[in-house]
Amino acid sequence: MKAAVLRAYGGPENIQITDLPEPVPKPGQVLVRLLSTTVNSGDARMRAMDVPAGMALPFRLVMGWHRPRQPILGTEGAGVVVACGDGADRFRVGQAVVVFPGGRMGSHAELITIPQDGKIIAKPSRLSMQEAACMMFGGLTALDFLRRKAGLRRGEHVLITGATGTVGSAGVQIAGILGAVVTGVASAGNLATLKDLGAETCIDYRLGPIALPLRPYDVILDCAGTLPYPQAKRLLAPGGRLIRVWAELAEMITAPLIGRRAGHRVIAGVSAEKREDMLTLAEWAEAGLYRPLIDSVTPFADIAKAHRLASTGHKRGSAVVEFAVPQTPA
Repeated sequence: MKAAVLRAYGGPENIQITDLPEPVPKPGQVLVRLLSTTVNSGDARMRAMDVPAGMALPFRLVMGWHRPRQPILGTEGAGVVVACGDGADRFRVGQAVVVFPGGRMGSHAELITIPQDGKIIAKPSRLSMQEAACMMFGGLTALDFLRRKAGLRRGEHVLITGATGTVGSAGVQIAGILGAVVTGVASAGNLATLKDLGAETCIDYRLGPIALPLRPYDVILDCAGTLPYPQAKRLLAPGGRLIRVWAELAEMITAPLIGRRAGHRVIAGVSAEKREDMLTLAEWAEAGLYRPLIDSVTPFADIAKAHRLASTGHKRGSAVVEFAVPQTPA
């Protein structure tokens, strides 16, 4: 199989397409031929070892000091089951599926094995293979932070920065599904897209903090990293929750204490990756309520181009990478 391999941390040029042996599913595993995957902000940051302040040492200790222990990046993808290991009977050969290896990574390859009771579900029929491939990274992050960690309730007002990025665009839709009133912040060129996603109020981020209405907000989902608590405080209602998707180590440690005197709660850290949430997103997709936003589709041979886009911090939705469909012998 062909795989995009990272041999050393650095720029997109460090990603090399390499031929590797095809994996063989172990008992209880399924083998999936991926047709689409993504390069998201997590992949780009891992490639460059661009991590929040204070996190470089623990990241290198866990992931690898000079190069990643797992050289194949990629947290999500969609494809077709091509083989099942002994005892793996939940999926059938030929079935279209969505996989989310998450922190285990490995989806920047034509083939991937995954436990049948792991993060793999049937592909929603209303989504294309490309859309299905990018439904989980942003969707799982936004869903966990908004519903589980912040306890978002119907009728609450939500402010989302970076609202047309991968996490932000998912967050706008999910907040709306949960019954919240959404204000989104994005670039002027993306405000129409933001409106289509379901935001009631759309704000050009270049106008700065003066453009943010003092509503105040019950929940702020800061996907852009532009609203630390001292700046967000004036925008939060009593009992308001600030979610910092991208936070430094010091903020993660002190988050439970920040804002307590003012009756606020700061949420920072890593989101959970739960199969039950994958099923929730799939259910919403089947109902026509959730559709991931795609910035671009790049051939797998040009995956470095998708890495460059993800590194800009200005992509709209997901950078999808498409594998070549294997040719069937005549």
